[in-house]
Amino acid sequence: MGSVYSVSQVNAYIKNMFAQDFALNKISVKGEVSNCKYHSSGHIYFTLKDGSSSMASVMFAGYRKGLSFQLEEGQQIVVRGSVEVYERDGRYQLYAQEIKKEGIGDLFERFQKLRNELEEMGMFSPEYKKNIPRYSKRVGIVTAPTGAAIRDIINISTRRNSYVQLFLYPALVQGASAKESIVTGIKTLDRLGLDVLIVGRGGGSIEDLWAFNEEVVARAIFNCVTPVISAVGHETDVTISDYVADMRVPTPSAAAELAVFDYQQFEDLVNQYKITLKNHMERRIERYRFRTNQYELRIKYHDPSRRLREERQRLIDLEDRLKKRMLLKTEADRKRVEDRTVRMRQLIEKQAVRDRHRLDLLISRLEAQSPLKKIGSGYGFVTDQKNQRIDSVKQVIKGDKIRLQIRDGSLDAVVSHVTPSKKGGESNAAQE
Repeated sequence: MGSVYSVSQVNAYIKNMFAQDFALNKISVKGEVSNCKYHSSGHIYFTLKDGSSSMASVMFAGYRKGLSFQLEEGQQIVVRGSVEVYERDGRYQLYAQEIKKEGIGDLFERFQKLRNELEEMGMFSPEYKKNIPRYSKRVGIVTAPTGAAIRDIINISTRRNSYVQLFLYPALVQGASAKESIVTGIKTLDRLGLDVLIVGRGGGSIEDLWAFNEEVVARAIFNCVTPVISAVGHETDVTISDYVADMRVPTPSAAAELAVFDYQQFEDLVNQYKITLKNHMERRIERYRFRTNQYELRIKYHDPSRRLREERQRLIDLEDRLKKRMLLKTEADRKRVEDRTVRMRQLIEKQAVRDRHRLDLLISRLEAQSPLKKIGSGYGFVTDQKNQRIDSVKQVIKGDKIRLQIRDGSLDAVVSHVTPSKKGGESNAAQE
C-alpha cells in the first residue's frame, strides 16, 4: 500500500492547486441567483446556478460597497472573483468581489456616473427639498394611463379622501420617447398650480425604469415649483428621480398614502381638537370665573362704604379706648395730685414747724435785743431831736436836746455836761 495522507493534507493540497491556477484566481462566472441569504455580519451567501449545475458563492461584507442593487432570487448576474477551496469542509466555492446584473452593466455605470454628476451640482441637497403639503386638495399624477400604478393611486385616494381632485397626465413611462413624455407631463401639471405631483410607475427591470434615470427628467423634477413625490418601481428599485424629488416613496400606493390625507382621520383629529379645545376653554373659563370671584371679593373688600363703616367702628373703638384711658389718667392724676397735696401739706407742716421754731428763736433773740424790753427792765432809750439813737457821748454836745424813753413814758432833757468815760467807751450824760 502506497503513502497514506490525512484529510487535512489532501484538502490543503487541493487548496494549493486552486491557488496556483491563474484562471481560477481571476474569473467571471455567469448564472442565476438561488438560496440568497444576507447574514447579520454583512456577508451574502448564495448559490450561482445554470440549467445543469450549481456553485456555492459568498460575498464578504468588505466587498458589498461595490454592490449597487439588492441581490434577489432568480436574478441573472455575472460574478467576478476567485474559486477557492474551503479547507475545513473540503469543498470549493466562488468568492465574489464584484457582482453585476447580466447584460446591463453599462446602464449601471451610466446610472452611477449621472448620479455622481448631479450630486456634485447640488441637485440632491436637502436645502432644495420642498415640504409635501399635509392637506392637499389637488394632486397631479404623471404616469401611464393604464396599469397597476394609476389604479392603486385612484383606489387609495378614493378610499382615503373622495374630495381630493386627481389630475392625470397620461405619459409614456417606458421606451425611447418616455423621457420627453414624462418631462412634458411634469411641466404641464406644474403650470396648473397643484398642491403636489406624483411621478412614477410600477416595477420592472432596470431597462423598463430607465426613463426615470434620464438627466432631462431629473432636471424637470428639480425645476418643478410644485412639490414632487417620486414613486418608481418597488422597494428595492432606486432611480435618479428618487434622489432629485422632494420625497421618495417605495411604491405608487405609498405615494397616494402620502399625498392624499385620510379624511376620516382628519375628521377624527378635528373632533379631537374640538374636545381638546372645549376642555381647554372650559378650564380657562373656570379659571377666569375663579379670578372674577377673587376680584369681586377684592372689590368688596376695598368698597368705600365698607371701609367707612370699618373706619367709623375703629374710631368708636379708639374713642372708647381714649375715654377709658382719659378716665384712668384723670383718676391717676387725681390720685397723684392728692398724693402730692398730702406730701406738700406734710412738707408745709414740717416747714411751718421748723419756721415756727426758728421764728420763736428769732423772736427770742429780737426780744433779747429789743430796747423796750431793756427799758422795761429799768433801762432807757436815748434819741436826739431827729429821733436818731444816741449810743455814744460823741454824738452830743452840751446844750443839745435829747429824749429819754423809759418803761412808762419819755422825758425831754438838755445836755448840761458831757463826761467821756475813762476807758473811751460810752459816756454818761448829765440830765436836768
